[in-house]
Amino acid sequence: MTRIDKLQVDDERWREAKERAAAIRPLIAQDAIQPQAIRDVCRKLGVKRTRLYELIERFRASPVVSSLVAERRGPKNGSSRLSPEQDQLIDDAIKEFYRTRQKPSVNALRRRLRQLCQLRGLRPPSWDAIKARVARMDERLLVRDREGAEAARARFAPVVGEYRASYALEVVQIDHTKVDMFVVDSVHREPIGRPWLTLAIDVASRMVAGFYVSLEAPSSTSVALSIQHLVLPKEPWLARLGIDAEWPVSGIPEALHLDNAKEFRARALERGCEEHGVRLIYRPVARPHYGAHIERLIGTMMGAVHLLPGTTFSNVTELGDYDSAKHAVMTLDELERWLALEVIRYHGELHAGLKQPPIAAWREALAARRAPPAHPKDPAAFLLDFLPFKERSIRRDGVRLFDLRYWDDVLSPWAGRLRRRLRVKYDPRDLSKIFVEDPNGGHWPVRLADLSRPRITLAEHRQAQAVLRARGRSLVDERLIFETIEQQRALEAAATMATRSARRQIERRERALAASAEQPGATATAVEDVEEFADLRPLTVEEWS
Repeated sequence: MTRIDKLQVDDERWREAKERAAAIRPLIAQDAIQPQAIRDVCRKLGVKRTRLYELIERFRASPVVSSLVAERRGPKNGSSRLSPEQDQLIDDAIKEFYRTRQKPSVNALRRRLRQLCQLRGLRPPSWDAIKARVARMDERLLVRDREGAEAARARFAPVVGEYRASYALEVVQIDHTKVDMFVVDSVHREPIGRPWLTLAIDVASRMVAGFYVSLEAPSSTSVALSIQHLVLPKEPWLARLGIDAEWPVSGIPEALHLDNAKEFRARALERGCEEHGVRLIYRPVARPHYGAHIERLIGTMMGAVHLLPGTTFSNVTELGDYDSAKHAVMTLDELERWLALEVIRYHGELHAGLKQPPIAAWREALAARRAPPAHPKDPAAFLLDFLPFKERSIRRDGVRLFDLRYWDDVLSPWAGRLRRRLRVKYDPRDLSKIFVEDPNGGHWPVRLADLSRPRITLAEHRQAQAVLRARGRSLVDERLIFETIEQQRALEAAATMATRSARRQIERRERALAASAEQPGATATAVEDVEEFADLRPLTVEEWS
């Protein structure tokens, strides 16, 4: 079956697919499906028994929401029988007339459009076309424009105080904090600044579900990597750190509870979570008590950090005349290992709110689940569902992203022939390789066309572009970009003993490139049902490296 492009599915069919998944998940979790349960679900979904069994088989084969998306009938998505002038007229009338505080009716909008079309000599759009366009609008934005922001918040914002959960991985809260300590570079052991920590906590048990520490500010990538860490088993990661301890939390959570930061509003995160059946719950603006569990965990972790050399403490009064940078001794890798050990220690200590250790609460919360936590069928592909992306045309010379050219023979069937753009996913920690998503949803690794180019980070690339822009040079000259980065690296190496910023830049680059090299990427999905792709095959994980 051709894989559905979840980012291209219209909201109505996606909503129907989510309803199907919500109804079918409890069915397949049972040892034996009872006839009454089948009848109830058929009635709820409005489908016949044979159709329900077909949906169940599809979901068992691929337990993600997109496997239950109905085939779209009628014209292709995005097509219109109206002329471009009529389409633009409807959009303008909705924005300037309908989405106003006067709150005109759809009939009034129709009369307004008839007048505008008459003035421009156009055929008025039908009632159905106008009504359908209004129905597709974001209701929250419509209420905001017609009734005000307060009314929109009152109608659509969550109305809960502190989130509670009855079983493991029912709700996981995620948030970031700047760590209250300086770290040093791994070569000269000189201070390079304060890192960022992304933490995830299981609300039911207060177990730390996962974390990610980096010198980079919070971004879509740090969110994706923290989600990957909480979902996948921790044993291989702990073994890499040389830690022999139990950290049993893994699995796909039912809901993520987040604040309103930009990195938590990314479309890739939204559809990636919906693809795997994860609800997104957003905290009301300026109400931190709605995320009390993660806030307390951050406080607990930072309290432990305050005992380390190089700490900045939590305020100036506590800091006094202590020179944090001068006393810094830990590298980022050492801090990551220390945090892992601190988390494991926290799991075994008595929790004041639970009256027992989180590890004991986890076992109880896990037993309270009706079914074991779900895990990705393809762990290697899981990260790609959350990475940032751009849409690009496949040209005869390959793919261009960030003014860099990428090529692989796998692009040959599409080069200069495919009219639509393809989604190109990238890891900001390493731009030497991108992942092109084909029309059927398979991911194909594509390297820089010039294989002699060194691995660079997106941060280095942006810095080089800024330098070239200041010099008035072209931003699309790939050779100049790499030459500028090499010059910057040489300057950083020379200045590393003199300036903290240079040491920080080098550490960020080396750590990012090393971490991205450890990621296995995604197992590419076979291209099916497309004749011209018959001779292609996705590369194996081993071939990517």
